Order: sequence, then C-alpha cells, then structure tokens
Amino acid sequence: MTAPRRSLLPLRLRRPARWQDQRATWRDARPSIIAAALKRAAARPSGNWYVLGASRDIGHGGRPYARTVAGLEVIAWRGRDGLLRAGTGTCPHLGAPLRDARVLCGTVVCHWHGLVLDGSPYAGWEPYPAYDDGVLAWVRLDAAGGEPPLERPVVPGRPEAARRIEAVFDAEGVCEPEDVIANRLDPWHGGWLHPYSFVDLTVRRAPAERPERPGEGVGEGQGEDDCFLVDVSFRVAGRAVVPVRARFTAPGPRTVVMHILEGEGRTSVVETHATPLGPGPDGAPRTAVVEAVLAVSERPGFAVARAMAPLLRPLMRRAAGRLWRDDLAYAERRWRLRASGRFPG
Repeated sequence: MTAPRRSLLPLRLRRPARWQDQRATWRDARPSIIAAALKRAAARPSGNWYVLGASRDIGHGGRPYARTVAGLEVIAWRGRDGLLRAGTGTCPHLGAPLRDARVLCGTVVCHWHGLVLDGSPYAGWEPYPAYDDGVLAWVRLDAAGGEPPLERPVVPGRPEAARRIEAVFDAEGVCEPEDVIANRLDPWHGGWLHPYSFVDLTVRRAPAERPERPGEGVGEGQGEDDCFLVDVSFRVAGRAVVPVRARFTAPGPRTVVMHILEGEGRTSVVETHATPLGPGPDGAPRTAVVEAVLAVSERPGFAVARAMAPLLRPLMRRAAGRLWRDDLAYAERRWRLRASGRFPG
C-alpha cells in the first residue's frame, strides 16, 4: 500500500468493519517493542526542562500561573517586557502560596505581607530558568531533573506560525510520565480504543527491539529509523474519513511527537508532553498531559479557518479531550499494574 496522496477532495467514503470484526493487533503490539522504545526515549536528554502549560494561558487575570512540577511549587508570569518569568511558588518570608499573589505591573506581590518579586533573586526567593517557545511555556528544574542542564528545551520541528492553527489541551492523571509516553508508543491500540476517531489503522513500520546506542537521539538527521509509521483514516462524520500517513517519534523522555507526512494536513504536528506533578493526597503520582496540536492545510479555505482560530481552539481541545479520556485510563491502568507488580509487559 502506498502512502495516502493529497487530492482535490480530502474525504473518502468508507464502510468500516464493525468494531468486533477489526483485525486483532495484539500480536503486532509486542510489549518488547514498546518497552524498548520507551527505554530509548528515557535515555534522551531533556536538559531538566518541563512543560508548564500553554503560552497563551500565562499573563492573564492578574494572578501568576501556578503548577506543582516534580513536587515543587512553581509560579510563572510575564514581566513588564512581556517575557516569561518563573520561580518557586513559596514566599520566602513565611511560606505564603504565591499562586494566590497578585501580578501588578509585571511584578508578583505576595498577598500576605506585600513582598514584591520582579523575577530576580530577592529576599531568599529564587527564580527558575523559563522558556516560551510561542506555543508552550517551559521551566527548568535542575534539582528535580538531575541531568546536565541545557540552555533551551528540545522543541520539535513545527510548521511556521503564519501557516498554522494551534490549540493546547491539558489534563491530569494518576500515573507517571512513562505511562503516558508508553501509551503514545503503542499506536496499535488506536482502532480498538478509539473507534469513534480512527479506522483502517495499520502500523507500517515499528522501531527495532534494540537498546539505545550511545549518543542516539531523534532530531534533524538523528534517530529517524527509531519511529513508528502509521497509515490511518480519521473519522469525520458517518462514512466520511480522511486518510493520512503519520510518523511518531520520541525526542525526549517526556515527549512524543506525531508528524503528518502524507495526506490532508501534511506537515501538521501533535506534540504530547508528560509533566510529573508529584504525589496527590493519596500518595499516588500525578502527571499532566499537555498536548499541542498544530494544524496546517494547503486548502484555500484554511485562511478563513485561521481567521476563526479563537472559535476553533475549543473544538480542537474537545477532540483531544475525548481521546485522552480513554488514553489516560490506559496510562492510569498501566501505572496501577506496575505499582502492584502485576504489569505483564
């Protein structure tokens, strides 16, 4: 089968097999393949960078953006210059939660005693390196990561901003980042777990069951063989589907990226980032899934769609949320089995 090609009409009419009549994929989805891909991803450097959330969510409402990352309270806001600032979310004076502070004129003002922070070290408060890539906000936590730090996070290649519509979905689950990444490194489950979205899913190529080679990575010219190639049709409505070919890679220990290679939306990207939050009240780990969808199209009408981006983003997040309702159940189940020593993979 050749890769799907772009045509004047992106839709195809299909009469998909009934859910129970699909070809079983469990023999192809060998646990050793998923485990090896997960191990290689874990060996790649992150430089201690963690995704906080969507860039557009930071700098609004007069409060800092707050999130616990790897057990550390983190706040982020924008200075007078509009640049991202981040640091510890605990006031050094008497421990006030800075998530409840005010942001005034680019500074954080503690609501307990009025301590003012501009993003520089002050009165025992320490900033964290922060980076805004235009879609996602990142924070570098060297004490939590324990790796040699990188000046910037490893950001996957993306379509240029002038051509795309982006939306960021954010959810939390009771699991660890590796459970989220393992879900993404198992493309075989798509047609079975998400029949409302995918039909005719076929994994054309899977990475080898081999250990990581020293210095290997996934990026420009590196590790391109360490990927999954998938042919799949996205359901639109009724019998209408859109066929594409996609490539899945893991450029870092907490990231999996899908690139559309052929078919409608070619060069579109979906980035899935898993951020460890720390234990919840029950002591079980929590992980945030932050997924950036960057959609492009060569269709003439896409310029109109881009103009309607504020209306489309909630729909894009809703579509991602439907998938992640199931995928988080997968990740959470995997963690529960691992935690109890019952995971068969």
